[in-house]
Amino acid sequence: MQPHTELPTTDNDSLIHKLGQIGRILRLIGWLGIVTQIGLGVAAGVLLLFSIAGRNFNIAIGSQEPNVASTTPGLGIAVFWAVAAIAVLLYTAFLAFRQLLFARRLRHANHDRHPKKSDIKQVLRLGIIAGFIGMALAILGGGSALGVLLSKSISQPQGVAIYDPTRIIRPLDVFVAMANMIAITAHFLGTIASVATVNWLSRQ
Repeated sequence: MQPHTELPTTDNDSLIHKLGQIGRILRLIGWLGIVTQIGLGVAAGVLLLFSIAGRNFNIAIGSQEPNVASTTPGLGIAVFWAVAAIAVLLYTAFLAFRQLLFARRLRHANHDRHPKKSDIKQVLRLGIIAGFIGMALAILGGGSALGVLLSKSISQPQGVAIYDPTRIIRPLDVFVAMANMIAITAHFLGTIASVATVNWLSRQ
């Protein structure tokens, strides 16, 4: 019967130290991801809610007063892209939460409970892909909103009173553009963090 072999103390300590370091990094990146993604997502969502509520209110007023513009033509597509970008943002926040679960499992005394390095990198890669998709959606939304604002500003006569309400740039129009810009920022920060973490894990 062969004797049971164990890892040398130095190798075991080195492994525990490395796992602890990976766990701390994953926990830090996970918490930063959750806070930034949810925080900026809520900010973008609030701006969108104000914009959508204002559009619905203007529709109700416009149905009673024909001279009042109910909505801004062409801005609905920007709202759609912003909502899609925020939905992807929630998914990236979920991936950040999974990183926290991985970090907790790495602190477990039983090595069988530890996640595989490939599983951790797969979640990070999903975060990178989702971040690029979210940025693309938000860029489409922001570009659409800015295009509407640009067309309005060009169509405004200089130094003359504006009697056509559809040519007036309203704060609600700017809210949509700002919501998309916030979504771009959130996805960019999340993508950078995931890319940096994957590169760091590859060197471990």
